[in-house]
Amino acid sequence: MSDAAVADTRRLNSKPQDLSDAYGPPSNFLEIDVYDPQTVGVGRNRYTTYEVRMRTNLPIFKLKESCVRRRYSDFEWLKNELERDSKIVVPPLPGKALKRQLPFRGDEGIFEESFIEERRVGLEQFINRIAGHPLAQNERCLHMFLQEESIDRNYIPGKV
Repeated sequence: MSDAAVADTRRLNSKPQDLSDAYGPPSNFLEIDVYDPQTVGVGRNRYTTYEVRMRTNLPIFKLKESCVRRRYSDFEWLKNELERDSKIVVPPLPGKALKRQLPFRGDEGIFEESFIEERRVGLEQFINRIAGHPLAQNERCLHMFLQEESIDRNYIPGKV
């Protein structure tokens, strides 16, 4: 066997890792938490909002930290915008829970704590899967959803 045919199995020379490398901030990160659900309103005008907090060092986002309140219908809007304007496969949202919205139930329906928590977890998984996608990170609707206090539903779709 010639020397050229044998794969080079020597280790790459790497510098030893120090504490600032091991415990310093990661090179690129994007953290999104959905938390603090609050139910507001009365009767048919009652709904739940969630705080969506984002921290990142990705250069594509103009704000490195943001915190906005969103309701389920805002997540639906984002999903619909991405499905219409982008080339990515958009993951499903947690279900609408139509049976929980029926009148004359013995419980709180969609306002029951266990359901709100289950939905919160699903919304957090949804937004993290979308925001982690490199193509979705270029979409104006995602930036508006994560970083602007109110969503302009008449915006012009496009890239950032």
